[in-house]
Amino acid sequence: MWRRSSIKLFDAFGIRIGVDASWFLILFLMIFWLSGLFRATLHSSDAIAYLTTVVSVLLLFASLIVHELGHALVARRQGIEVKQIDLFLFGGLTRMSRDAATPGEDFKIAIAGPLATLGVILVCLGVDVAIVGTHRLTQAVVLDSNIRITPVLLSLSWLVPMNVLLLVFNLVPAFPLDGGRVARSVIWKLSGDKRRGTVGAARMGQAFAVILAGLGIWWVGTLASFGGLWLMALSYLLWQSARGAIVQSALTERIEGVRVADIMDTHPVAIAAATPVRQALDEYFLRYGWSWFPVVDETGHLLGIARQEAAQTSLDSGEGWLTISAVLEAGGATGWGVREDRPITDLLASEPLGRLGALMAVDEAGVLRGVVTVQQLQRAMQAAVSGAMA
Repeated sequence: MWRRSSIKLFDAFGIRIGVDASWFLILFLMIFWLSGLFRATLHSSDAIAYLTTVVSVLLLFASLIVHELGHALVARRQGIEVKQIDLFLFGGLTRMSRDAATPGEDFKIAIAGPLATLGVILVCLGVDVAIVGTHRLTQAVVLDSNIRITPVLLSLSWLVPMNVLLLVFNLVPAFPLDGGRVARSVIWKLSGDKRRGTVGAARMGQAFAVILAGLGIWWVGTLASFGGLWLMALSYLLWQSARGAIVQSALTERIEGVRVADIMDTHPVAIAAATPVRQALDEYFLRYGWSWFPVVDETGHLLGIARQEAAQTSLDSGEGWLTISAVLEAGGATGWGVREDRPITDLLASEPLGRLGALMAVDEAGVLRGVVTVQQLQRAMQAAVSGAMA
């Protein structure tokens, strides 16, 4: 449900860009594989060839980030929150707060990535044209020995076919690839059934995974190349993702009528905002042994959560007279809460639920009505999974 954290690189448009540990493996392998080719092509010093290799590989990963930013920025325009993009061994992943709600949203988000990649290709070709002219563009892209190959020209000319390959691969109509998501949106639009679209695109994804596995086995058996192993690993990932989408569709169908109110604890213990810190520690944290509590105002509206550590720090500083509202983590219904009438599928991608282990269930006015925990959600999901897998 929640993935392990990645290593942060930087922020772009308010989105955290990070890398999984597996990314460093593919980074090393690509630099190792490409350095020999670039050294032979440049006919220059080893230092220049190596530096060109490193820059080129990093630019390739930058183009992957541009691809994912295409998805992320369009998703934001559709009202979907995007906080994080991660690169890993087999590409990139944009983490969105929810899935598309309409076929139109699905199509726009899916096609945005390939369009961003197309933009990268056009930029690279444009710089190539500026360097060698239109009449020698093809020679530059194929690295013809009849023209002078500079480090900049080599890097850009290598990026063009790599991004074309990325574009073509992503447009294959096989879920979870972008082309598969486009196919899902089309089937969804024509049938009016999102599940039918997902299952249809996922079946195509499984078929494509079998084809990739066959190519990988042939590659290893015929050429004894590492590339074949990579294809087989990629095919396994695609198969598992497609299978997961099919199971998830069946699961969603079973739980789409289940609301937060159906699984929540309807008797939450909350601290009134006007309660002094010293009293809150004695009557709540020490009495119940919990590390946090929701805080509400005099009308029952959720204001945030108070943690024992913050309350204890306030007391130790001689400020036990402060009210608990002075040390709470604000956020209210939007930060730590979820509407009680929302389907429990809304909880699956909730970061606050992952961090805190629970969410406060509120009504439409933001009044605290209950608490839903990870354990309650897991029990509901396990019951649904048992039925979906049967």
